[in-house]
Amino acid sequence: MRWAEGFIAVDWGTTNRRAWRIGADGAVADRMEDDKGVLSVPAGGFGHAVAEIAARLGDRPMLLAGMVGSNRGWREAPYVPCPAGLPELAGRLEWVELGRIAIVPGVSLDAGDAADVMRGEEVQVLGAYAEGLIGGDATVCHPGTHNKWIRLEDGRIAGFRTVMTGEMFSLLSGHSILADLLAGRAAPGPAFEAGVRRGLEGAELTAELFSVRARVLLGKARREDAPSFTSGLLIGADLRTGLALAGAGPVSVMGRPDLTGLFAAALALAGRPAQELEGEDAFLCGARHLAELIQ
Repeated sequence: MRWAEGFIAVDWGTTNRRAWRIGADGAVADRMEDDKGVLSVPAGGFGHAVAEIAARLGDRPMLLAGMVGSNRGWREAPYVPCPAGLPELAGRLEWVELGRIAIVPGVSLDAGDAADVMRGEEVQVLGAYAEGLIGGDATVCHPGTHNKWIRLEDGRIAGFRTVMTGEMFSLLSGHSILADLLAGRAAPGPAFEAGVRRGLEGAELTAELFSVRARVLLGKARREDAPSFTSGLLIGADLRTGLALAGAGPVSVMGRPDLTGLFAAALALAGRPAQELEGEDAFLCGARHLAELIQ
């Protein structure tokens, strides 16, 4: 069966997987999503897990991206070094079944003391470029568990930096002295903006985090504002790192709308215009363009 007749694209992360059946016309014909991320698949179980997708979405060639290609996944797909574009990714696909099941390689940065890796975000970013949603020379902020700041030059990923902002907030919410204060949802507003400003100013982050609790105890801040202030503080610090990599001009914020909204609001406070892009749409663009290069 030819890829041009349709295929299945899979975004397989650490804790969840999403898959789409893409028809010959490029439109999504069906989809599935569950919590069977790579860490939930037992040793030797990926063949069965892939068969589940095929049983649900049909017998089609399959393009897999994300942590499924890591050393914790099905089969390790070696990283493509920067600079990397869609042709480089297509040329280094890891074929589990030749011509039929392929894993997209991630992208690595190895320059001097700098070292960084990504898996999955490259499909979204390069897909957005190929579809004309962002320019060939652009800065992309990709919020998530591990936020990525990505620089494109001539349509290729030229450099990037990962910031553990999402994971830090999750750890603080579940395992720190702040856990009882961070159960609520962070949202744009005065408390969030105050946190962003503190982060952008270069406040001593670990000290500021403890003061979240102290200010509530001493009546200087409202308990219900703690999640938004803490989120803003972490995102502000994140922006200081990312904007040092960013070029002039707008920043494209790509990912889940609940996260892109927070980062776009923080970027506005930093005086940087931002456009928000849906990460799922960008992923599907990248998968389609990669499939075209397989023909």
